Amino acid sequence: MKTEWNYTSLADAYLKRPDYSDSAIDAMLKIAEVSKGASICDVGAGVAHLTLMLAARGMAVVAVEPNDAMRANGIKRTDQMDNVRWHEGTGEETGQEDASFDMVTFGSSFNVCDRQIALKETSRILKPNGVFACMWNHRQLDDEIQAKIESIIKSHISGYGYGTRREDQCATIDASKLFGDVVHLDSRVLHQQSIQECVEAWRSHATLERQAGESFNKIIEEIDEYLHSLGRESIEIPYSTNIWVARLL
Repeated sequence: MKTEWNYTSLADAYLKRPDYSDSAIDAMLKIAEVSKGASICDVGAGVAHLTLMLAARGMAVVAVEPNDAMRANGIKRTDQMDNVRWHEGTGEETGQEDASFDMVTFGSSFNVCDRQIALKETSRILKPNGVFACMWNHRQLDDEIQAKIESIIKSHISGYGYGTRREDQCATIDASKLFGDVVHLDSRVLHQQSIQECVEAWRSHATLERQAGESFNKIIEEIDEYLHSLGRESIEIPYSTNIWVARLL
């Protein structure tokens, strides 16, 4: 299934991306009032970062992912879990039945959808009183190492921006007129990565790749050089897991 963003070349690098904050995921599920056995559709499931966290908490997860390479990695990571099923689909067209899920989640994928169409599709597949949630991990850019990486990127891309993934999603969700009050969760998490894993994670950065164009590999090389110049085997990267949760009207 074709989408505007093609993640095929990034699929293996995505394996090195950080997980979401456990406390944020637990708080999200508490707000949603879902528990073990609840049916959740994880849209844009990628290589299963969020899918694994939901399945480990006993949810029955249908993971929807349009990209073959990403989905193949996700299937490998969840092949021992009998409460996970994978399907090809997008946020705008999940291919799921009407009113079949207690919750629909978008883990770092809502920004690559037409968000209003995706919210309408979400409302279609949610059960009455079901819950929508979208989330991203945001690097803390005031960290010394992350600030240096930002300077490397912006030396090549003067107008570099993170787009909708760093926006407050409340207005977008409210504009759909499909959901009630939006709750925003923000939980910090420290992610330990080897230098090489960190470099590989940057190779999976689709937003950077799209804006960098032919400069992408050069930027990755400079990030690689800088990180290795630190003389460390690994670094701690401070993230904030940001989640927006809303119940279907």
